[in-house]
Amino acid sequence: MMPTGEYDPTLDLPRYQYPTLDLLNDYGQAKAQVTKEELEANKDRIVETLGHYGINIASIKATIGPTVTLYEIVPDAGVRISKIKSLEDDIALSLAALGIRIIAPIPGKGTIGIEVPNAKKEMVSIRSVFNTEKFISTEMDLPIAFGRTITNEVFVVDLAKMPHLLMAGATGQGKSVGLNVILASLIYKRHPSQLKFVLVDPKKVELSIFNKIERHFLAKLPDTEEPIITDTKKVVNTLNSLCMEMDKRYDLLKDAGCRNLKEYNRKFVERRLSPKKGHRYMPFIVLVIDELADLMMTAGKEVETPIARLAQLARAIGIHLIVATQRPSVNVITGIIKANFPCRISFKVTSKIDSRTILDAGGADQLIGQGDMLISQGSDIIRVQCAFIDTPEVDRLCDFVGGQQGYPDAYHLPEVVGESGGGNGDGDDFDAADRDNMFEEAARVIVTHQQGSTSLLQRRLKLGYNRAGRLIDQLEHAGIVGPFEGSKAREVLIPDEYSLEQLLNTLAK
Repeated sequence: MMPTGEYDPTLDLPRYQYPTLDLLNDYGQAKAQVTKEELEANKDRIVETLGHYGINIASIKATIGPTVTLYEIVPDAGVRISKIKSLEDDIALSLAALGIRIIAPIPGKGTIGIEVPNAKKEMVSIRSVFNTEKFISTEMDLPIAFGRTITNEVFVVDLAKMPHLLMAGATGQGKSVGLNVILASLIYKRHPSQLKFVLVDPKKVELSIFNKIERHFLAKLPDTEEPIITDTKKVVNTLNSLCMEMDKRYDLLKDAGCRNLKEYNRKFVERRLSPKKGHRYMPFIVLVIDELADLMMTAGKEVETPIARLAQLARAIGIHLIVATQRPSVNVITGIIKANFPCRISFKVTSKIDSRTILDAGGADQLIGQGDMLISQGSDIIRVQCAFIDTPEVDRLCDFVGGQQGYPDAYHLPEVVGESGGGNGDGDDFDAADRDNMFEEAARVIVTHQQGSTSLLQRRLKLGYNRAGRLIDQLEHAGIVGPFEGSKAREVLIPDEYSLEQLLNTLAK
């Protein structure tokens, strides 16, 4: 018999206190920075410029936002929208603006939008965003309060519904602040028992501040000292470990007869699933990769394959990806990655090509920087001024959480045997008796194709990553392939099949 009464996972840390708004800077009530004179002058200039090209305006109205003001115009009947769109640069010149963006037409309205940067920008503080009814009373599973829209509304989205997020932007345009806003939003709204982060930071300094919350919110591989992953080899192992965690979670969901994590956890909390059968409360896991370009350059397919696999399958079992890069080119954000990230964010980028790569639309090159961003959700593109959170604020938040009683250690992901050697390195691990029964078949595939890669074995022999990696290690020990060389395929040391058969006969004796 199972005990009666509901199980509460938050009782594992009974005295945990949620962070308070006092930890964040109070900049007071934000004031509109656009004067009535500036509004009227801009309206007149827009009407005048369009008039020069024979385009008459039936009406024009303005909506003031924190960074830009949206002027909605209704042209006279018979005016071609494409003609107005082509005058973007001329309107920018007449307004002496940093860069304007024309939305023609605005979705759901019969108007054309012209976004004009304000002469004085208004800073959107993280405290002013968090201290709103919309964020405080949200029922979302993983709420993220990004900032304010053009209409000054707080923009809150649910990461669980996205289900993954791709971020891009040139250096210094607000990506790292954006990641801190995402992490702070989730820490403010979720208990450590309900959420874990896997943080990948090739730059080594951007996310290191979150080390302090290791025993509360972070997940890592067993026997690793640093919870923030900075080494490329460990990144590959961590991604493959997350794939193993995903497969395990799907097995548990299948046994429980549930379709998603929320249903499963509800059943577990109601004590309808037995821990004796391996069932457990499963927290959400959010994987954050701060610089994808560096990983793609150093590890290539080894990183792309597990990321694509997680993006395709991990939604239902509560694993969500947030991937950021400052280089949104097609060899970094490949087609297979893009296809599985329907929600994308772009801060200011340097060219129209980069904007099209990340958003499948132009406009990101016309942003004005410092947290000004476009969010693409399906067919909608929304302009948002990202909230600002300073490093001392993040420091105080992490100190507050880290100073409380936590778990004995970080959340442990499944252990994985990496390609670069999960054995003890002295050869005892690869005795003939311990060899995989597909060892000879794998050796023939490698020598025939003269390509020593794990992915080749996975495709040809229909194996999982771990078994294929183990085979590669055994082939290396047998002298058939060379040592691990980062993203490059291993060198094949046997030139032909005849030489291989001789070697296999020798190994069999």
